[in-house]
Amino acid sequence: MIHAPAGMPTGHLTSQALVSVEGTGGLLRLAAVVVVCTGLAALINVRGGLGHARDDLVAAGRATLQLALVGLVIAAVLRSWALTSAFLLVMFGVASLTAGRRLAASGRWWVAGLPVLAGAAPVVAGLLASGLVPLRPIAVVPIAGILIGNAMTATTLAGRRALDALQNRAGEYDAALSIGLLDRDAALLVARDDAALALVPGLDQTRTVGLVTLPGAFVGMLLGGASPLQAAAVQLVVLVALLLVQSVAVLVTVELVARGLIARSPARA
Repeated sequence: MIHAPAGMPTGHLTSQALVSVEGTGGLLRLAAVVVVCTGLAALINVRGGLGHARDDLVAAGRATLQLALVGLVIAAVLRSWALTSAFLLVMFGVASLTAGRRLAASGRWWVAGLPVLAGAAPVVAGLLASGLVPLRPIAVVPIAGILIGNAMTATTLAGRRALDALQNRAGEYDAALSIGLLDRDAALLVARDDAALALVPGLDQTRTVGLVTLPGAFVGMLLGGASPLQAAAVQLVVLVALLLVQSVAVLVTVELVARGLIARSPARA
């Protein structure tokens, strides 16, 4: 049960919003902001030679469509454990496909699902077993979504950095082989430190939470009527869970790269 802070009616909190989209005017402002921000991002990519102008446009378009669809179906999903389970499987599948395609895993995109699953699934299960996160769809879906999404990001970053290290430091890899190291051990020696840099964003976020940023879970809980203590507890659980999820995902990703299960396809080498 979520309670409003003492002395403040719940209705007052729940009526607040971070973004105002009431009425036709609100929707038009939303559309204008999305178009302007996306267009400027694409223009900067073109002018700066960053190479992701089309990606910006496609990502923004997909985000708009996907959030609209999720908004329409989420209420039905949260009323049924069967639909909730199916929704979680879709999350996991999309995360695996996205990471696999980013890593160009030689046609085996599903291999990228192993770090995502190994990172997110045990942590979600542990949180539910602890009783801290209630076994209800409305609690499981957002927590699992955050953990799966961050496992996907850690897998992508770690895999890309590991593959880049093996390509750019091929001489060191060959030297390691020449002194008798096995392929796996030589690859780990070269790629592990670079891949571990994927953990830095999560570490910085955890170190600076409340000082540099107010994360979405914290703000959302407050706006939903929770006390500051409840909001802080939820955000703390999410942050420490992410540290564990990302560490496992990076570790498994590096191991898969070292064993050659994740490797660049010739077209993207």
